[in-house]
Amino acid sequence: MKMMDKKICLGVVVGTRDFFNPALCGSARKEVLDCLEALDIASVIAPEEATPHGAVETIAHARLYADLFRENARHIDGILVILPNFGDEIGIVQTLDLAGLNVPVMVQACNDELDKVDVFSRRDAFCGKISVCNNLYQYNIPFTDTTHHTCDIKSDAFRNDLKRFAAICRTVKGLSTARIGAIGARPAAFQTVRFSEKILQSQGITIVPVDLSQIFAAANKLDDKAQEVQEKLAQIKAYGTIPGRIPEEQILRQTKFSVAVNDWMAENECVASAVQCWTSIQDNYGCAACLTMSMMGEDLMPSACEVDVAGTVSMYALLLASGKPPGFLDWNNNYGYEENKCVNTHCSNFPKSFMGEVPEIADLDILGETLGRENCFGAVKGKVAPGPMTYFRISTDDPKGKIKSYLGEGEFTSDPFAMDGGIAVCHVPRLRPLLDHICQNGFEHHVAMVRGHVSQVLEEAVGKYLGWDLFVNQ
Repeated sequence: MKMMDKKICLGVVVGTRDFFNPALCGSARKEVLDCLEALDIASVIAPEEATPHGAVETIAHARLYADLFRENARHIDGILVILPNFGDEIGIVQTLDLAGLNVPVMVQACNDELDKVDVFSRRDAFCGKISVCNNLYQYNIPFTDTTHHTCDIKSDAFRNDLKRFAAICRTVKGLSTARIGAIGARPAAFQTVRFSEKILQSQGITIVPVDLSQIFAAANKLDDKAQEVQEKLAQIKAYGTIPGRIPEEQILRQTKFSVAVNDWMAENECVASAVQCWTSIQDNYGCAACLTMSMMGEDLMPSACEVDVAGTVSMYALLLASGKPPGFLDWNNNYGYEENKCVNTHCSNFPKSFMGEVPEIADLDILGETLGRENCFGAVKGKVAPGPMTYFRISTDDPKGKIKSYLGEGEFTSDPFAMDGGIAVCHVPRLRPLLDHICQNGFEHHVAMVRGHVSQVLEEAVGKYLGWDLFVNQ
């Protein structure tokens, strides 16, 4: 099952301390389970009668919950700790320590009400949360905080926190179990996109390589009239505007390449890919790879150019964080003398919804002049529509044996730019310091971008839970 199709599941721990009113735990437990169900988030929690008031306080309670969580480890993506009152810090930290799931944790504490602070009604969760977090720090258990130090379970703020936490959990789980297809060899001229399979594998990211010749052979074996070919051909013609000058034979050739790649991806259970998009495919098969990559991206299987596998991982991280198809772009041009604007482009393979408009599907421009337009059909062209965006990039730093990354937010603008291909005019705050960081730290010229602002999710997932070196441009 693809991570984007998986329903997020949280283990839930309700904390209590015996000299505070334990009845608060029962109502909080019901409220949080109702909230998770409304957000379509699954939960793992012991029956209410398993412990007094369904809460965790003693070492026996901690062992019960730790056993339950270990039994359901393959389903659990994160742990949610709820503090209806002060909570028992040791019971909670022992639960997490004994379970040993190594998944993201969120800690919530309930608000006191001004007219309910008598000895029977007070919560003191404001204080208890600090004690719980102190213990998590001592045990080296990273955790995610809520927007407000204390909040009502039924509040919009907490619902939004849960949505953000679910995205963090999905990103951490998805990245640490990803299978990435490397389709072809990197272009010889692009030494910049070299990467370390071993460093990626140490983080749970598996690279599955295939020679382009195998894809070409599979494509050439397909019958023009085969159902899967005709279905894909119809999808291509509905995907964008194809100029009338493009021969049907070129469209069919691109179609069969798409079917062959999609079949290989499914067979090898890959969630994303990086493709040798020039010049072998044009010279030896006779089309561009862009359209195939764009349509996979639209189907939530991101695909990066020039076998930039680390770039693919960057795209997949943005997909997991946002739930939206990312694009893969070059940091390509200055925009006049605008200090915080630039132009990001590719030939392109941008997914349709990333562009925000119906694209033109035609032939490659620069490569078409050299390799022949008849061998270059499949470029997805258009200008990216304005709106907020998040950019992200990872790189394997082989000499230092680590993954490094950078992250930030900006926006796509409506400013004109008279260049062919896929064009995104971007406003990026602190662009000059960012470019200096990219150059000084040996990052590639490629970057992944997605519509919307999701940097908070990635900062937590990548920096806190995965422990990758992260520069946040803010």
